[in-house]
Parts: sequence; structure tokens; C-alpha cells
Amino acid sequence: MARVITVGIDGSPESRAAAEWAAREAALRQVPVRLLHVWQPVPEPMAQAPLLGTETLQHWTERIPRETAEGLRRRHPGVEVTTEQRAGAPADVLLDGARDAELLVLGSRALGGLAGFLIGSVGQSVVARAEAPVILVRAGEQAADEHVKDPAGIPSAATGFRPVVLGLDTDSPEGTVITFAFDEARRREATLTVVQGWNLPPYYMYSLAAGIDPREDIIRERSAALTEALLPWRKKYPDVEVTEQSRLGSPANHLIDAAHDASLVVVGRRIRRNPFGVHIGAVAHAVLHHATAPVAVLAHH
Repeated sequence: MARVITVGIDGSPESRAAAEWAAREAALRQVPVRLLHVWQPVPEPMAQAPLLGTETLQHWTERIPRETAEGLRRRHPGVEVTTEQRAGAPADVLLDGARDAELLVLGSRALGGLAGFLIGSVGQSVVARAEAPVILVRAGEQAADEHVKDPAGIPSAATGFRPVVLGLDTDSPEGTVITFAFDEARRREATLTVVQGWNLPPYYMYSLAAGIDPREDIIRERSAALTEALLPWRKKYPDVEVTEQSRLGSPANHLIDAAHDASLVVVGRRIRRNPFGVHIGAVAHAVLHHATAPVAVLAHH
């Protein structure tokens, strides 16, 4: 795998935000950024129209990656930026571009206020099929949004990073997802907040009927399971401060709440070969649509 971050661009505000995020991440990783511009050929009758001739179309399609690259080079002088144009179905081209990349970064429209993302069909298809980590960045995302406010309460990109948030299922902890989150926290010199949400087991109601309330025991068991699952990574990353949150209730809701104070949210997506299509997973799907911070989705078996 090449050491490069690929970002899909189309000239939209969300793709510009994705390109900026990719450049900031490239500086942390010390890798180049590749701007991948996907365009679909215009049908011949439209291409011959007076306002959309061949030269006009070529000028427009070349202008988007050129201007985006020039802007990134000015604002991020230490980052190498290259451009590539491909024609075809956007999801297929982006997936192909992700195969030799460390990360694939995509933009997504923001919902009203701070409600989160609006994931289009292309983004959903890519997230559900890509085997490389996919980062979703909402339109309007600024560098200062990922940092704590300065002492005067003013947003600033010169302060420390907000925490990296990891959603973890201790019943099936996935090492590649945990490692990714620890690496991102280390790069940012940020706290790693690990969130586990869980529901009471079916036997709980039977215990209550028998006059026994095992809730406190279950809480302790779940917290202990989270601590045990993270122990190998705490030893491997002694410089990363870790905060554990094991809470009763929906994992997605707890992750979305934690995302309000995060620089990055990391979730896993189990790879499932399904004849009826591909799926992101309920927790990842909810976080993608409602988290206000950039979201990293990692595929795993």
C-alpha cells in the first residue's frame, strides 16, 4: 500500500472541507495527498450545445483539481499534493482509488445547525464497500473545530486537539480499529476516549422477578471487560492518555454524544458478503449521520 491519502473532490464545499482535512492529516502522517477528481462524461448532444462545448467542458473539469491543489499548497506548504482525474461511476472510481491509499477522505453535506452529516448514495456505497479506512468530513469543518478553545473561549487551531473517540464492542474487540484510534490519538497528542454502550441482558428481568437486582454487578463486569480489552494497547501506547466510558444504553447514542467534543470519531464496520447488497452496520450508520466531528470507518472481518 502506498503512503498516500486519497481525497475525492468535485468542487463542492464538502469536498473542499475534505481536502483541507486530508492535508492536515497528511502533515501529521508526513505523507502526500492525492486529489482524485471524478467526472462523468456528458452525453454527446449536450456536449455539442453552444454553452457546453468540448473545450468548455475540458476547462471546467481541469479547473477543479488544479485550483484545489493550488489552494492546498499555499495553505499547507509542507504537504506534497498531486492530482488525478478519472471518468466513470463515482463510487467505483473512488473505491479503486482507495485500494492503494492509507486513507480515503470524502466530504459530506452538513445538516441544519450541528445536526451532523447527510450521507449521499455515493458516500454510503463507498463506506460500505471500501477496505481502506474511509474518513467522512462534513461541509464547513474547520481546523479550529478539532481543537479545544483558547483560554478566552475563542476557537483556535493553535491549541491542543480535542479527544479522539473510539466506539468499542468488548464482545468482539477488533485490533485494527483499536490500533487506528490509538495511532490517531498519538499523532494529535490527544486523549483517547473509548466508549462502550450496552443493554441489560435478558436474564435481568428474571432476576428482578426473583427479588435480585444484578445491575451493579453487570455495570462492574462491563467496565472490567472494557479495561481488560484495552490493556494490551495501553501497554503499547504508554504516552496516550485513555479515558474509558462504559455506559448503559445505545452505543450509537453514547458515541454521538461524545462526538460533540471530539477531533475524530473512530468506528468499525464488519465486512459481510451479502447477496442482497452491502451494509454499514447500525452503529456506524447512526454515527455517520449524526456525529458532528469527522468520522473514520474501518472495515474488519
